Amino acid sequence: MSQTQLAATASATHNRLALIALLAGGIAIGGSPIFVRLSEIGPMATAFWRVALALVPLFVFFRATERRHVPGPEGVGDMMALSLPGVFLAGDLIAWHVSIHMTTVANATLLTNLAPVFVTVVGWLFLGASISRAFLIGLLIAIMGIVVLKGGLSGLSAGNPAGDGLAIVAALFYAGYMLAIARLRGRFDTVRVMLWSTLSAAVCLLPVALLTESQFFPLTTFGWAMLLGLALITHAGGQLAITYALAYLPTAFSSLTLLLQPVVAALLGVAVLGEAVTGTQAIGGMIVLCGILYARRQ
Repeated sequence: MSQTQLAATASATHNRLALIALLAGGIAIGGSPIFVRLSEIGPMATAFWRVALALVPLFVFFRATERRHVPGPEGVGDMMALSLPGVFLAGDLIAWHVSIHMTTVANATLLTNLAPVFVTVVGWLFLGASISRAFLIGLLIAIMGIVVLKGGLSGLSAGNPAGDGLAIVAALFYAGYMLAIARLRGRFDTVRVMLWSTLSAAVCLLPVALLTESQFFPLTTFGWAMLLGLALITHAGGQLAITYALAYLPTAFSSLTLLLQPVVAALLGVAVLGEAVTGTQAIGGMIVLCGILYARRQ
């Protein structure tokens, strides 16, 4: 087998693994609304503990695999670049958690998941990314599925304009997070990027949580279990998988695949909270999956 064939085979293998990691990451993040809803403390404190507790396993994993890491940051510029995704993530979590309390859950979830639109537009306008017609059709189909999943346009009209605006701000922040992560993965390994961005997010969220929350620590074992699930499954697991995938897959497609999150959240709502799934929600979930599969096949 020639060197070219070997390189092509290795690339295909990496792409398959990256797609599996991306899907796993989307599923893991899809559970975050359940953990947030069951948390015993306020939204800002929950957001802080999500990233702060995740630092422990990330640091342990970083030290255990230190010999395999690519060279670290060189100078202040690299350290600022590695910290930037965490700033975007903190902004996303703050805006999203506040929007949930100001508008309907349906609106907050739908509008926050507009991040793929912003990733696509920014990538096309400023980063020279090529966007195919098939991808745009898949993106449109998936967004239509989210609208159906959340009860249609009539359900969206029940929201609060300020809360809806904050949800859109959260989507902008998350788009910035994904774009910043994707650019860093060209130079730094997955664990280093995650460690720096998580630490940066924790530093940004700590003063916000201390200033806005009356209760900073959970009072029961169940409360700590919800925070640990959010930190280990959603952040350390989900975001780590997504960060790995962004080294091998286009950022726009990666953001599109993350529209699986509200579908997963709806399914977990049935399994964990005993919520009922209507026929409309089931149809919406199928439309989302069709949009993602169409974009992937093309």
